[in-house]
Amino acid sequence: MAKARIGCQSAGVPPLVSVLLVLLLPFTAQAELRGLAEEEMAEINGAGIGLVLENFKFSHGTDAPNAAGEQARIFRIAGIKSTDGRDVDITVNHLYISGSNSDYGQNLGPVNLGRLINPWRIDVVDGDGIGIPGKAVLELATSSKLANGQGFDCLDPAAGAGSGNCASRPATADFIGERADIGMQMNVAVGDDRSANINIHARSAVIDGSYLRLWGDNDRRQMVGQFKLNLYSPELSINACPQDGSSCGSRIRMSDFALELAIGNQLQPVFFDVDGTGNFVLEVAAIARPVPGTIGPDGGRESSDSEAWGFYESYYTNPEFRSNLRIGNFSVGDRDFGSARVQGMLIQHLNIKTRDLAP
Repeated sequence: MAKARIGCQSAGVPPLVSVLLVLLLPFTAQAELRGLAEEEMAEINGAGIGLVLENFKFSHGTDAPNAAGEQARIFRIAGIKSTDGRDVDITVNHLYISGSNSDYGQNLGPVNLGRLINPWRIDVVDGDGIGIPGKAVLELATSSKLANGQGFDCLDPAAGAGSGNCASRPATADFIGERADIGMQMNVAVGDDRSANINIHARSAVIDGSYLRLWGDNDRRQMVGQFKLNLYSPELSINACPQDGSSCGSRIRMSDFALELAIGNQLQPVFFDVDGTGNFVLEVAAIARPVPGTIGPDGGRESSDSEAWGFYESYYTNPEFRSNLRIGNFSVGDRDFGSARVQGMLIQHLNIKTRDLAP
């Protein structure tokens, strides 16, 4: 069972909103308000809502029919069709968040999510301070990263203080840690074929520095945002097994997995919309072309408009706009394929649209 510690300050969030958010917490959580030590109070900036889950453990499994034989309550994703018109049914047999060393979800234990001096946050922030002028921005964020050398290595499950910039601490013999094992086991049925069972597991995962920011665009009258997902894990694995866990196929294992995904930024936010057919649309619009004459023929600052040149220089060099993927070693079964890296990927235009597939 989780114990939720919630700290709310007056700046940025009205008291009524704070009360409603507390009331909307799941009934399986215990909410506790407690006093903070002087050193903890000194680290709080006085805005928004901080959320810390202590001794947290989550596990969902597909329920069996009850004693009366009534329909089981299951976690199912339906309404999808294959290219040949057959119904696709995805049943999640197990979804878990656990402490480290869970043995791929077999031995679940508690974990802490967030810290009192660096909690997960729900806040309305001033856009002027984050490059979104004139907007109030809803921000949902995990624990912030620290300066290099002030935190812990993001990948090493035995990292010591001062080894990196992640705030979440690894588990030790005396401390359950703030890095969770996360996994999902699901059955994918295509028509009458239910033979496909896929398992995905991430060990000692860290998501520090991740956030979702949302605001409204007056010109397009749409919700827009920025999404940053950081995922660090010493092992991310995928394999296929029967539901009883026997005769598993070769495990695809990615060791020292580090994903830093940025979708949307101050210059190119991501737009969310629903079109006339009811399909969901996600778009990162292309950045505006320079006005003729603002950028010189040689591309240099001296021959260009200084403000326009600086604008594009920032766009192409800002590391916060770019996505990175690093895998220390990629293996399938007992065969190693070495390391892989995608560095500095910039999303210049993206348009994703869902579509109805005719049977």
